[in-house]
Amino acid sequence: MLIIAFIFVITASLYFCALVPETSRKAQMSAYHGTMFAHRGCHSSERGIPENSIPAFRAAVEKNYGIELDIHITKDNQLVVFHDDTLTRMCHLDKTPEEMTLQELKGCSLSGTREHIPTLEEVLALVNGQVPLLIELKLPGRSTALCKRAYRALKSYHGLYLVQSFNTLGLHWFYVNAPHVLRGQLASNLTKSDDKPHWLFRFLAKHLMLNFWGRPDFISYKLADLPTLNASLLRRIFGTPFAVWTLKNSEALKEGIRHYDMQIFEIAAMNGSLE
Repeated sequence: MLIIAFIFVITASLYFCALVPETSRKAQMSAYHGTMFAHRGCHSSERGIPENSIPAFRAAVEKNYGIELDIHITKDNQLVVFHDDTLTRMCHLDKTPEEMTLQELKGCSLSGTREHIPTLEEVLALVNGQVPLLIELKLPGRSTALCKRAYRALKSYHGLYLVQSFNTLGLHWFYVNAPHVLRGQLASNLTKSDDKPHWLFRFLAKHLMLNFWGRPDFISYKLADLPTLNASLLRRIFGTPFAVWTLKNSEALKEGIRHYDMQIFEIAAMNGSLE
């Protein structure tokens, strides 16, 4: 019986240690509570405004919404604002942003419009601290070169911003090298929908059990996959702030506002309900 009790205590201790997030910066995180982030900007296919484009970000600033955006690092070590792992959907090109130079990417049009893939620096100059930014770090592998380059660009930026990533390596890089930057662990039911990376890492990320490594200040979780046991424990025991994504209709938006701290919404699917 003592051995069973000992094993239980050790297992429970390891479990809670794996879940522990950053808990010392709730006052800083409170500045973002209630912030609504336009998912990839206020884009609209009907109006010819592609996602993650300068016009989409300009529209979000005009409406005073926060902006959620995604960044990749190019072959020549530049940062571009783009979501997908490949250029297939948005640019009809079977390559990844990491395989191309900035000049090559600038030659790609977004969704057949006159708009082109912007750099992070261009977006920072446009927003200029007018609204908060939620920046997703796109890390397809083990390299964290993007993190170093992103921090270099953000050091001179004076507006509010958060970083987030599915890849906990990115959060760990900021935890070690720029610990003052507020960071969030992205997660969803990864074992159901994805096939990479290895199942174990997807399992741990899904259940937020890599928090010991990335020490996130907040969790950014897919609303449709909530609630979960570990998410509930983090909220109740540690008071961890939660962002929820992607809110595509008024019902999801109301649920996100009612139960969670930050909302990432898709304005193109709202049919004017957020205007």
